[in-house]
Amino acid sequence: MRRALPLLLPLLATLGACEDQSMRQQARYEVYGKAPLFPDHAEARRPPEGTVAIGALERETALREPPPVDAALLERGRQRYDAICTPCHGYTGHGDGMVVQRGFPAPPSYHDDRLRAAPAAYFVDVITRGYGVMYAYANRVEPRDRWAIAAYIRALQLSQGARVAEAPDLAEKLP
Repeated sequence: MRRALPLLLPLLATLGACEDQSMRQQARYEVYGKAPLFPDHAEARRPPEGTVAIGALERETALREPPPVDAALLERGRQRYDAICTPCHGYTGHGDGMVVQRGFPAPPSYHDDRLRAAPAAYFVDVITRGYGVMYAYANRVEPRDRWAIAAYIRALQLSQGARVAEAPDLAEKLP
């Protein structure tokens, strides 16, 4: 056995150096390529019926159940609104954002009576599905953030429509 070891070591070293290319470069279908294996010759396969995307049930539950409104939610709503909504809706919600000033169609003002009367779930639904020329943000904004934006829109509506007579404490502080 000792005499065979010097002969066996180089043989083992050369076998170890051989790489099986088929493990690294396997045959595969190109995206949108032809796949003769399947009857329709398409490589893209539909998921089986009843398939649910990972996290879909949690997102649906979060859309149905609004979180409690507190200062943290309103602050998150302001941050997300400023980042996502102001280009069209503007900082005050009047529909006068930068893209509107450059010729894009103006969205309705959040201060219209129709939108003041709309439930918060309406804003969440519009963010989710889009409306008019506004495209859907379902894959860009998480459900909790949609509720946060809706809460912040309510705060904008209250702040822009507030009258001094409705806030007696403020009237005393005015010069």
